[in-house]
Amino acid sequence: MSNTTLENLSVTISDVEKHFGAGKNRVDVLADVNLEIKPAEFIALLGPSGCGKSTLLRLVAGLDSPSSGVISIGTKPVTGIDSRCGVVFQEPRLLPWLNLKQNVALGADLNADIVDIDALLERVGLKGFENNLPREVSGGMAQRASLARGLAVNPEVLLLDEPFAALDALTRLKMQDLLLEITRDSKTTVIFVTHDIDEALHLADRIVVLGQRGNGVDQVFRVDVPKPRDRSDPTLVPIRNELYSKFNIHH
Repeated sequence: MSNTTLENLSVTISDVEKHFGAGKNRVDVLADVNLEIKPAEFIALLGPSGCGKSTLLRLVAGLDSPSSGVISIGTKPVTGIDSRCGVVFQEPRLLPWLNLKQNVALGADLNADIVDIDALLERVGLKGFENNLPREVSGGMAQRASLARGLAVNPEVLLLDEPFAALDALTRLKMQDLLLEITRDSKTTVIFVTHDIDEALHLADRIVVLGQRGNGVDQVFRVDVPKPRDRSDPTLVPIRNELYSKFNIHH
């Protein structure tokens, strides 16, 4: 996969707020969010349910607009659905009447560059299943197709909203490693929403913790451990313990 030059791959979130409704019915979801994401950086978003992680992802993708503030990719503000982004959701969201190759090609149709769909399917481990319908493959395979579809736009920014949450534990670990491998090679900037502390520790260069609903960034943890990481690496323990303590999780 090809990307534009790395200078165009940063994401800047400046003074972003998001609320829904008005007056007594107004619900503040995000406030005063400021974040600078470097080119090819892998960011994990953690936080309590309802704190605005998915909302922030939608704002970066241009699927929704901030109530105030500006989000830019490179020097260009996000002003609507942004073709520079690839999005992967928690559910595969594949069209049931199309086979896997046709589903992945939907992403490529949005891209001016020529994408080798067969090579992309092989990269995510779906060679030989191109003609299968979504109902004919496992949940993990369907999610691989969803990941391939997100990559088919040659995204400058890949946005993933808990994409592995519904997978069994072993498939989830394999998908994490696959995602790391692909994004490392493509130099794509990644924002990854998760509730899983260990997943964030394995994948991210920085873990951004959002506060309770209506707030912004609570704390940022830098994970200075080379990739690929050993999940049992003792140097991850202090960060893990601090995150568990922050979320009042006993382990």
